[in-house]
Amino acid sequence: MRAEVENELRRLAPQVLGVLIRRYGQFDACEDAVQEALLAAAVQWPAEGVPDNPRGWLITVAARRLMDQFRSDDARRRREIAVHVSHETSDIVDIPDKDDTLLLLFLCCHPSLSSASQLALTLRAVGGLTTAQIAHAFLVPESTLAQRVSRAKQKIKSAGASFSLPPPAERAGRLQVVLQVLYLIFNEGYTASSGEELHRPELTVEATRLAREVHRLVDDGEVAGLLALMLLTDARRPARTRPDGTLVPLADQDRTLWNPSMIAEGVDLITRTLPTGPPGSYQLQAAIAAIHCEAASAEDTDWPQILALYQLLERVAPNPMVTLNQAVAVAMVQGPAAGLRVLEALDADERLARHHRLAAVRAHLLEMSGDVAAARAAYELAARRTTSIPEQRYLLSKAALLHR
Repeated sequence: MRAEVENELRRLAPQVLGVLIRRYGQFDACEDAVQEALLAAAVQWPAEGVPDNPRGWLITVAARRLMDQFRSDDARRRREIAVHVSHETSDIVDIPDKDDTLLLLFLCCHPSLSSASQLALTLRAVGGLTTAQIAHAFLVPESTLAQRVSRAKQKIKSAGASFSLPPPAERAGRLQVVLQVLYLIFNEGYTASSGEELHRPELTVEATRLAREVHRLVDDGEVAGLLALMLLTDARRPARTRPDGTLVPLADQDRTLWNPSMIAEGVDLITRTLPTGPPGSYQLQAAIAAIHCEAASAEDTDWPQILALYQLLERVAPNPMVTLNQAVAVAMVQGPAAGLRVLEALDADERLARHHRLAAVRAHLLEMSGDVAAARAAYELAARRTTSIPEQRYLLSKAALLHR
């Protein structure tokens, strides 16, 4: 019951916030009021049942909290909002049945905000996650996350951002920012940048849900590509770790554990959208993920096709991570020496030169080439550079296997 309530609250959060902003303005105050309503529902609904009109219930509670805040900051008045709220919503009239999810995403991904602030504000205002949940997911103190959200809301207010779609000339660029934020949220959930756990499923699930919402609202090939990429990537999550949490590389995964329905949906999405126009970065990444997912075994992987897609991706969206992944594809098609030559260009790239993944890929290709001593040293270097405990353990285990 509690899980069902949480899912329903996340679905309703942007709808409720949109109604309040349209009615009262003041994004920061409305967002605080909605958070309090969500917390009240999270406590009350599992015990007493979901009301007949959950959306109206949340709007009523949030509006009362907002009115109370407008009247006075007195502590007694603030405590009154925590008392039992009736399931009756007769005082709510003429609630527009309007979905403001996209407007909220544009607002939370305002270009005046830093990437970290965009992530936090999106998860809180649009995703319906609490400050504590977001802080836990990103391994930062709750007070730090709260300050980040507060500063982000104040910055939006001072920037004079309006609750409306960006001008047509800015819309495509702003949509790319939204997609990038969702992509970053997903990646942090799929491979946590630090800590004991490899995955933070609450982030991958939420990023996929929001991507699905954007896909429902926007007819765009890159939106479809991002959703397909998330589905095809997360479909492999059950096979990425052993019961003890040990990381399992793609080539060694038990593919019977992959989620076939997610793969089917992702493949269908990218198959339908890829031919409709010039492919974008997310579409090409999804096409690569689809090839991996459709291979019955690691040996059956169509590496020449993957290499061709990475070469196209590097022209469409040049990025050191793309080059890094392309080096693996080159090694699989042309041999490890060719892949190592691709990596040489990355040693001078400040964005990746000291990244643990560059050392890890080099170690893998050196191992493929038979240079055991150099591979062992590279695995150990990668282990020292990563802040992810599961990745560190995996890299050290690879190095240990190469000791004579």
